Amino acid sequence: MENLETLIRDRLDDARASAHGRSAHLFLHDGPLRQTVIALLAGTSLDEHNAPPAASLHVLRGRVRLTWAGGGQVLTAGQITAIPHARHGLTALDDSVVLLTAVTAVRERARGVPAGAAARG
Repeated sequence: MENLETLIRDRLDDARASAHGRSAHLFLHDGPLRQTVIALLAGTSLDEHNAPPAASLHVLRGRVRLTWAGGGQVLTAGQITAIPHARHGLTALDDSVVLLTAVTAVRERARGVPAGAAARG
């Protein structure tokens, strides 16, 4: 079991010690599920990259700008959003820590089976 406050503190410390001003730690890896805590110092970015099949971004500390072609949004501590299914980037507006939850593979449903039906049955 991980302590989120410890992960936040450690990632910020590592980002401050890094020449790139960022730090990441994959702390949960279970099949296609990945959870990563990422710290970015103010003004640092994750360059544009491809999106996984499903992902969310939860801002734990600070303020970030999530950008994609034709759009973007500023998120502050406590906010969570789905990551668009398009190339996107992330810039820290303040020293920030985010929790990235990503699913790297999605099983296809059988035709005509509503979403969530397998979980109920």
